Amino acid sequence: MPMPTRATPQPVFVDVSRRQFFRQGLGLSAAGLATLLARDLPAATAPRTDPLAPRSAHHTPRAKAVIHLHMVGAPSQLDMFDPKPELVARDGEACPQEIADALELAFIGKEKRLSGSGFRFGQHGDAGVPMVEHLPWLAKQADELCLIHSLHTDEINHAPAQMFMHSGFGRGGRPSLGAWTTYGLGSECDDLPAYVVLLSGAAGGAGSQLWSNGFLPSVHQGVRFRSDGDPVLALSSPSGTTTADRRRVIDAVGELNRLQLADTGDPEIATRIQQYELAYRMQASVPELTDLAGESAETLRLYGVEPGKPSFAANCLLARRLVERGVRFVQLFDSDWDHHGDLDTRLPKKCRDIDQACGALLADLRRRGLLDDTLVVWGSEFGRTPLAQGANSAGKKTKLGRDHHKDAFTMWLAGGGVRRSSVYGATDELGFTITERPVHVHDLNATILHLLGLEHTRLTFRHQGRDYRLTDVHGELVRGILA
Repeated sequence: MPMPTRATPQPVFVDVSRRQFFRQGLGLSAAGLATLLARDLPAATAPRTDPLAPRSAHHTPRAKAVIHLHMVGAPSQLDMFDPKPELVARDGEACPQEIADALELAFIGKEKRLSGSGFRFGQHGDAGVPMVEHLPWLAKQADELCLIHSLHTDEINHAPAQMFMHSGFGRGGRPSLGAWTTYGLGSECDDLPAYVVLLSGAAGGAGSQLWSNGFLPSVHQGVRFRSDGDPVLALSSPSGTTTADRRRVIDAVGELNRLQLADTGDPEIATRIQQYELAYRMQASVPELTDLAGESAETLRLYGVEPGKPSFAANCLLARRLVERGVRFVQLFDSDWDHHGDLDTRLPKKCRDIDQACGALLADLRRRGLLDDTLVVWGSEFGRTPLAQGANSAGKKTKLGRDHHKDAFTMWLAGGGVRRSSVYGATDELGFTITERPVHVHDLNATILHLLGLEHTRLTFRHQGRDYRLTDVHGELVRGILA
């Protein structure tokens, strides 16, 4: 699907009275400085009255939308995508001391024993993509996947690692990847948010920080759609209030806000004007969007969706409907992947929760002509250790699980300009360390932005005296996964 032509927005100048000029300390020196700074403004700066106006990309994009699937808690890559026969053969042995000494672990104590996967694996697609037996639907889409086995991150615990994955920083207060995307590209959808968040279960320790706008204008914060009641809070009009009544209120408030904007030039007022108008349009668009009963019976069966029943599968179908309508960034969070114990029963159950829906999402996007310009990203905040958590002194497994592992884990991408049916990077024979083509979280995010047409070093925002970006001062493009 070709990218729509984007008109280059022109800057909007706000009239400021002489009294306001001096009251705010805007003397002649400040006016001169503003003139100099104006020369550095990008040509695609959006009008102040429409913070989400479409903006030109830095280069020709391969993707125009992202569906980001985050498995909260961190699935075990060793039990899903990165089989280790040597680890299985040495199951129960003590961890080699030179490896144990270099490990940073969250919970495993002095007893460190190797733990091979008890699941069966197969190879699928033209490239022989490895996949556990519990993912038969996704296995059928193996030729769409690009597996990266060599991810690594800086954080060892959930909330910091989740924030690091999504904002490039292990603490709160920074903009998320979705917020940076809409800041860089704006929106091409007039009646839905540019950035939508869907949850199946809890969002994890970092909560709403994972879709925060941080220090970017608040219009770039992700909008969470709920699975019960109104999809968006206050979407329905109060009893006794008509659509015409709402329109009159919005018009009156909008006029007052425009007067204040002209007086102060505060960009948050422009955000408020835009959000009031969007909220009004969403009263019609969102109920239609979220009514999955309008989908064909065949599509509902494909995803395994029961209309009216919240699920990860329903969120995947809703994600397809969102990008189909022009939403820029859709983020799905699925909970309960933190398997410190009972891995043998909990992991297969979670695979069943997501398998059919993930496979259906890729197949549905492909048949509708959406996958080539929709980037699908699946992964989590970190991986899992090749060590047993819950082993007794004799090495006997008791409620076996795995601890956090930040040094090597797996994610997969599909569509949107990535290489199909491919495996990138590798880990050692036991799964502790990366042996080929490491990919840091900053590298991954730089590559996602690149596929959207954004150069990560140029996508900056000045805050508290310096320019910030998603990848901080790091990040290299992972060219080996590009189609």
